[in-house]
Amino acid sequence: MLPFIRSDLSQLTAYIPHSQDSLDSVDSVGAKQESELLVVDRLDTNESPYDLPDELKQELGWALQDVIKSNRYPDGGHYALKQAIADYVNESAGLTHSPLTASHISLGNGSDELIRSILIATCLRSEGSILVADPTFSMYGILAQTLGIPVVHVTRSPDTFAIDLQAAQIAITQPQQLPVRVVFVVHPNSPTGNALTTAEVAWLKALPNNILVVIDEAYFEFSQTTLASEIQHHPNWVILRTFSKAFRLAAYRVGYAIAHPQIASVLEKVRLPYNLPSISQVAAQFALTHRQKLLQTIPQILQERDTFITTLQQQPLLKVWQSQANFVFTVPVSETPGFAEIIFQSLNRQGTAIRCISGGLRITIGTPTENSRTLHRLIHIVGSTPLPSAMPSNA
Repeated sequence: MLPFIRSDLSQLTAYIPHSQDSLDSVDSVGAKQESELLVVDRLDTNESPYDLPDELKQELGWALQDVIKSNRYPDGGHYALKQAIADYVNESAGLTHSPLTASHISLGNGSDELIRSILIATCLRSEGSILVADPTFSMYGILAQTLGIPVVHVTRSPDTFAIDLQAAQIAITQPQQLPVRVVFVVHPNSPTGNALTTAEVAWLKALPNNILVVIDEAYFEFSQTTLASEIQHHPNWVILRTFSKAFRLAAYRVGYAIAHPQIASVLEKVRLPYNLPSISQVAAQFALTHRQKLLQTIPQILQERDTFITTLQQQPLLKVWQSQANFVFTVPVSETPGFAEIIFQSLNRQGTAIRCISGGLRITIGTPTENSRTLHRLIHIVGSTPLPSAMPSNA
């Protein structure tokens, strides 16, 4: 380790996007070259399987050409985009009275930057720790570790993935290290796809105002379940959303936070200047203008998801859960050690990239062709494995 680098960073590993990593993990060079000739189904990062329609892509290209001056910095305050987002949030949450305004919005270069800004604003200088319920989105813990912030882990029910609220409450009221300053939850959760329960929402509402509650709604457009209206009643809440999933703009890296104006102003203080390129701001505004057309694919994705789940539930070696997002989580049940990893690697070699995480497999819903191909490969792999002596019931 270099002598001028923080000693704790030696324990961390750089984040490697799985879509790129998938092909690199193939065993031999020959197999890798053969794999690269296959159709690669990118079902590992929960993106939309659909690019922008050709006519909209062409229209966006003209918009970018007309608006952007390459020699000028982007709009550092994101004023026009903030207002457009506020209008969309009000519409999506049904807020006709006392609607949210641009002052409730802060923008990030992806939601990851907003998570990092939240951590910087709350827990640095040994002022606090964060609480997460595993399994969940890994970047909360990863970003906290890069900043030297302690992470308190609680578990979820192995049957329903509901948060162990008793353990979470003890972690807050009886801290072992630094007090919990931030609670991170995903609604619906990744990788498991379950939405917050009534009991979990009630617990979040009951948390004291000296704890920041961050509710990640990255998959809102698929779940159509939001807590955005609660921002007006809970000044210690932040809701995160993104343009990377349903809006098909993963390449542009636009995330946004919905929060009380005081919190939003703090996030503005700690973010980097000119953090969102002009091209990203124009693309996000363009997507909101054309949201009716861009979101038309959601019913098809949800139907494909339900068909995917129904098909997997017919496999006795796969325990499958319902999902309110654009992905499916399944845990292989087998006496074969590392069966999930075996499936993951086998699918990789055949050209299907998925996530192997938390002892299970998270599979993004793709196009009908991708889904059919993935199901065929997955069922073939599972079908060649002998049944274990004791079989649990499927979910």
